[in-house]
Amino acid sequence: MIYLDNAATTMRKPPEVLAAVKNAYNTFGGPGRGSHGAAMRAADAMYACREAACELFGLSNPERVVLTLNATHALNIAIKSLAKPGRKVLVSGFEHNAVMRPLHVLQQRGVMFEVLDTPLFRPDAAVSAFENALDDSVCLAVCTHVSNVFGCILPVERIAKLCREKNVPLIIDASQSAGILPVNQSKLHGAAICASGHKGLYGPQGTGLLLVGDTALSSLIEGGTGSGSISLEMPKDLPDALEAGTPNAWGAAGLCEGIKFVLRKGTDEIEHIEHELLDHCAMLLHDIKGVKYYYYTPVQTGVMSMVFVSEEHDVEDIASKLSENGVAVRAGLQCAPIAHKTAGTLPYGTLRVSFSCFSTRSEVRTFAKTLESAMTANTSL
Repeated sequence: MIYLDNAATTMRKPPEVLAAVKNAYNTFGGPGRGSHGAAMRAADAMYACREAACELFGLSNPERVVLTLNATHALNIAIKSLAKPGRKVLVSGFEHNAVMRPLHVLQQRGVMFEVLDTPLFRPDAAVSAFENALDDSVCLAVCTHVSNVFGCILPVERIAKLCREKNVPLIIDASQSAGILPVNQSKLHGAAICASGHKGLYGPQGTGLLLVGDTALSSLIEGGTGSGSISLEMPKDLPDALEAGTPNAWGAAGLCEGIKFVLRKGTDEIEHIEHELLDHCAMLLHDIKGVKYYYYTPVQTGVMSMVFVSEEHDVEDIASKLSENGVAVRAGLQCAPIAHKTAGTLPYGTLRVSFSCFSTRSEVRTFAKTLESAMTANTSL
C-alpha cells in the first residue's frame, strides 16, 4: 500500500516505538498502583514520556505534561475549563470538530463563540482578524497551528502575543504541527497546547498530550489517580489532577520513543522532507488536467487538498478508485467543515494527501499516475 493519509495517523512508525509497546505489554503493571516492579516500570515509562515531551516542547516541569487519550481529549479538558458562560470564545476558520463540537455543546450553557475570517494562506489577515476581535467580551481564543485539511500554517506566535497583551488565554491545537514544526511552550506561553500522539509524534493511537501553561485547568472526569485516595476530591497537583483512571502506560512507552525519534531527526529535517514531497506533488499535479490543488509552500506543511474541475469527478469516488489501486488518501470533509467553508470547498470537501518523513518521491509519483488514471476511468463511465 502507498499510504498518504498521515494527517489522520502515521501508519509507519519507527521500530523503537513498536518494540517499546511490545515490551510494555509483557512487563507493565498499573502505574502509580503499587510499589512492585511491574507498577514501577510503568510509572517510570510515563515519567520518561513526560520528560521527552518537555525537551521537545520547551517545558521545564514534566508534571505539566498531561497524558491524554488523544488531542480531542486534551482539547475538551482545556476548552471546558476556560470557556465562560456569557463570554465569547474566538476561533480560527480552520478548526477541527474536536474544537467546534465542544463549543457547540457549551453554547447550551451560555458560552458564545465566533469563527473569525482567516483566509487560506494569508497569515497577516488571520492576525488582523484576531486583533480586531479581542475585546472585553472574549474569555478564550482557540487556534489550530496547522489546518488538517489544507496544511495551512497559522501564525500562532503572533496570535499568542496578541492574546497575552489582552490577557486572554489561548489554546493551541498542535495536532498537525507537533513533530513537524517547532512548538515551544516557553515562547508561546499558551494556556494549553494540545497534540495528538499518533500523528507527527509517531506514537501509537490512543495517546495525546496536554501541555499546561500557567492557567489552572479543571478535570473533565473524576476517578482514581493512585494518589490521595482517602479524599473524594481530585488531587490538586498536576498531572494527577487531570489524569483520572488507569492511564495508557503502554501507549506512553511507545509515544516516548516516537518523541525521541523526532528529537533525534529534528523538526527542521522532518519539515524539509515533507516540503520536498509537497513541491514534487504540486509539480506533478500541475500537468494533470482538471485538478485544482491548494498549494502555497511558504506557509504549508506536507498536507495538500485538491478538488476536480469537472462535476464528473467526485472526491469520494476518486478516493475509492485510488484505494482499489493500492493508494490510501482521505476524501470528504476531514472532520473540519468550517475549514472547507473558509476555503469554499463545501459541501463535498476535498481529496487530501498528507506525507510523513517515511513517505517517498516514488510514492508521490505513483499517486499522481494513479490519480490521472482514475480520473480518466471516471470520465469514460
